[in-house]
Amino acid sequence: MDSLREIIAAVRQRIVPTFSTRLTRNKVIIGHSVNGTGWQGQMTVSNVLAKIASEKSLRVAGLMSGTSADGVDVAIVDIHGRRVRVPAFATYPYRAALRSEVLRLCRPESARLDAICHYNHLLGEVFAEAVIRLCDDSGIPLDSIDLIGSHGQTIYHNPNGGRYAGRVVRSTLQIGEPSVIAQRTRITTVADFRPRDMAAGGEGAPLVPYADYILFSDRRLTRAVQNIGGIANVTLLPPGDRARGSVDVTAFDTGPGNMVIDGTVRLITKGRRAYDPGGAMAAKGTADEELLREMLRHPFFRRRPPKSTGREQFGQQYCEWLYDKARRKDLMPEDIVATATAFTASTIASAYRRFLPVMPEEMILCGGGAHNATLVRMLQDNLSGVRIRSTDEFGIDVDGKEAVSFAILAYATIQGVPNNLPRVTGASEPVVMGKIIPGR
Repeated sequence: MDSLREIIAAVRQRIVPTFSTRLTRNKVIIGHSVNGTGWQGQMTVSNVLAKIASEKSLRVAGLMSGTSADGVDVAIVDIHGRRVRVPAFATYPYRAALRSEVLRLCRPESARLDAICHYNHLLGEVFAEAVIRLCDDSGIPLDSIDLIGSHGQTIYHNPNGGRYAGRVVRSTLQIGEPSVIAQRTRITTVADFRPRDMAAGGEGAPLVPYADYILFSDRRLTRAVQNIGGIANVTLLPPGDRARGSVDVTAFDTGPGNMVIDGTVRLITKGRRAYDPGGAMAAKGTADEELLREMLRHPFFRRRPPKSTGREQFGQQYCEWLYDKARRKDLMPEDIVATATAFTASTIASAYRRFLPVMPEEMILCGGGAHNATLVRMLQDNLSGVRIRSTDEFGIDVDGKEAVSFAILAYATIQGVPNNLPRVTGASEPVVMGKIIPGR
């Protein structure tokens, strides 16, 4: 009993036993508009969605652009019976000018309302083109895709929130207009996942532990799925039988992943390089222990989970602070990058020791940081008793796991199944995340 449908059903029974109604509950929410020009011979929107939800096999395209804002990850995921298969994956980098504009939107001091409005729709076009291009490149017919799950591009995430009428209101904003994606591809699109969890009192992150549990949990082994994107996050999966719906996972953001490393490289090279390929630059340097200790005193690392972070704490301003500190100490460029790399490795290892209920037997790496050999070596040095593997060993590209995760989250949304984990995000209850834009 380990088909994805059965696993999701078991999870649903465990976390919210009274939830029995599925897509029909969404009719009022999605309305009764018509997919076409008239009623006769056409299907209502609710019928279109019900048809997708009733299929035994679904082909879902997952879309992700992370905090590094370096491009769009696209995964085409076949969910069928006992198998979750990824027949195609690709990353389509943003053009340099577009990436620069996206990063400008992430900084309150440089973001403009007219630019946010424009790039929301422009990124919708870029995301839609990425799906179409992957289909062309892989020979997969576009009309064979039943559903799209798009995370979008985060430009601001505020889990601490502000106060209104005596209560805390958390907020987040992802751009990449899903209506544009649905219109260009003619495929029903699920997007904007994080706000619903926040509305339920959660931090809106991390969301991928739901998919991590489905993809990587084991009957005997305790595993930690460690994503190292712009931000690093961990999902601890205790051993157990997935069929019983055990969802007692622990997950949270451990701190910066590649964000500070990349930021220091850009400052050192005056923008000529955007990252440290393979960790080659860091490998030639030595981390400054005094500066590293000061960095580790950041208050985020003392906070207990649930917790999440982003560019608001470890973005451009933080990188400029670090670079200025390092130059005052006359550190060589390689030593600065080595210090930033050791910072990521140290914060991951420290988070494991301080906040995980048990140490994992295996760490399963994914995200761009998995390509950084120096970072992986530092992780192994810090966690010598943990076997480090990668998602590649499980048939999922290390760069594609997040995109695969949002395909799975979209699948759950269309089934009407709660797809947040309140224990992880801090939400008051399980909720169905994601807004549905009907396609053809």
